[in-house]
Amino acid sequence: MPDRTLEALGLATVPLLEPLAYPGPPAPGPALLAGDLLLPLRPVPGGVGRWRVAGDDGTDAGLDETLAALGQAPAAERFPVLALGSNAAPGQLRHKLTRLAPPAVVPLTPATVRGVGVGVSAHISGPGYVAAAPYADESAGARLWITWLDDAQLDAVDGTELPNYGRARLPAAKFPVRLPTGEPVPGAYVYFNARGVLAGPGHRPLPHTPDQPALLSRLLTASPRLRDLLGPTPRHWVARAGADAAAREAGTRIFREEGWLLPETGFAAYDAGARGATGPGLKGRRSWRWSRGAG
Repeated sequence: MPDRTLEALGLATVPLLEPLAYPGPPAPGPALLAGDLLLPLRPVPGGVGRWRVAGDDGTDAGLDETLAALGQAPAAERFPVLALGSNAAPGQLRHKLTRLAPPAVVPLTPATVRGVGVGVSAHISGPGYVAAAPYADESAGARLWITWLDDAQLDAVDGTELPNYGRARLPAAKFPVRLPTGEPVPGAYVYFNARGVLAGPGHRPLPHTPDQPALLSRLLTASPRLRDLLGPTPRHWVARAGADAAAREAGTRIFREEGWLLPETGFAAYDAGARGATGPGLKGRRSWRWSRGAG
């Protein structure tokens, strides 16, 4: 049988530890992250819980059946969370979950989303990279990933995103999300940057790029102040920013002072009220999962 470990598949990269590798490689297709393994998922009609899992022993079983065998929550008891950047990278997701206690057992499914564009965060993250961030735009469309998180996993990921990000619960009528089968997801969560996104030409949102060194080089070229603070190269940037919170805050402040900040207000009305890394995290969220009929 093929070796389906993240290491063998080249998917073990952790941008938290290798910031220039941000966002890290995504899964090659629908998959179940099961600890160190990435098992292919085959979409079938009737909801994600019925999708078929190709086991590492040559078996084929339903996703809910596989999750039950692993002692994990079924699809209908999980929260669909859109992943734009490194949360879609199996290596990063495994690292975040295992270091914060929940087991790293997460279905990963592609989806098409309307009303959401993918830009660049208007802040420098703790590891030193500049991450992806969504912005609301009714004319935009994107192919993203959904991470299907249980309660403990959602709390754990909240702890890695807040307070720089909020978590919005997007209504399906305004932000339609569809699975590869064509089935709609009746609402999903997304983490949005509390400061906003960076502006590009025409003062429109700067499109996200998976090439972090190219992005940092562009920012360094555009701002002598950033070069003085964090340059001259992307490697210098992540080393200095990753080691010094004051440098990160100063760099984030320069984004604003250079006139690059586009406040993101489109998701504010849908902020789910997530707070902190532990505890319930979201007011009333346990009453808002994907419906059992769809799962």
